[in-house]
Amino acid sequence: MADKRMTEDEVVAELKSGMTIGIGGWGSRRKPMSLVRAILRSDLTDLHIVSYGGPDVGILTAAGKCRRVTYGFVSLDSIPLEPHFRAVRQGGLLPDFMELDEGAFYLGLMAAAHRVPFYPTRAGLGSAMLSENPELRTVTSPYGDGEELVAIPAFEMDAVLLHMNRADAKGNGQFLGPDLYFDDLFAMAGAKTYMSAEKIIPTEDFLREGPVHTLKIPRTHVDGVVEAPMGAHFTECPPDYGRDEAFQREYAATAKDPEAWAQFRADWLELESHEAYRAKLEERGRA
Repeated sequence: MADKRMTEDEVVAELKSGMTIGIGGWGSRRKPMSLVRAILRSDLTDLHIVSYGGPDVGILTAAGKCRRVTYGFVSLDSIPLEPHFRAVRQGGLLPDFMELDEGAFYLGLMAAAHRVPFYPTRAGLGSAMLSENPELRTVTSPYGDGEELVAIPAFEMDAVLLHMNRADAKGNGQFLGPDLYFDDLFAMAGAKTYMSAEKIIPTEDFLREGPVHTLKIPRTHVDGVVEAPMGAHFTECPPDYGRDEAFQREYAATAKDPEAWAQFRADWLELESHEAYRAKLEERGRA
């Protein structure tokens, strides 16, 4: 079978400006941060990001990489509102967005994964979700009840980025933490899917790492695999490591000061490679 191993920069070379890119994980949990940083240092722009958002959305919107974001929330978990994204939204600097509740966002993912144009739901009826998203439509049940339902459109994504605890060179992925965070739906929904992982292992070693139910990302949905130890840092990736709360606080504080943000980007986010990032973490005793 094909060896799908790639580098972060090789993944980003497959992406184009203007694409719709889904990013897995949840808030500040198991985000593919080495891939996000690779996008940041690239010339990609005009992106539509689809995410249960965390620092991925904060970084890319603060850097002016996005024309649109579709999200169920944008949070750093221990810091409830992602401060860089908050500054962008409150400053009117994001041209376009779709703000859904968590359940409606899930239905958009599921519709894309199942290759249907929408999923119906009662969620949002009589709420600001409809008034704030005028592109949303309602449908009438074709059965005898004639009930009006909200039609959540499928999230059509050109590419999806994920981070797993383990992967093999063929593109199978394994999560070992407490939650998959719908990354299986993201993988199914993207036209192409690229997955970073803490460690690439032989296929026969998966069941030494965790039980069979942790094998949720099949190779048939994955186009490229990146070995990236600490690749989700500073977000959490249990059981390999927890969230780096001190680093996250440092990142969050820069949202209040453009000069501090520029310096933080230069010091940490725009390093030439993930290897350079890891080396700097080790120098600072953070890895």
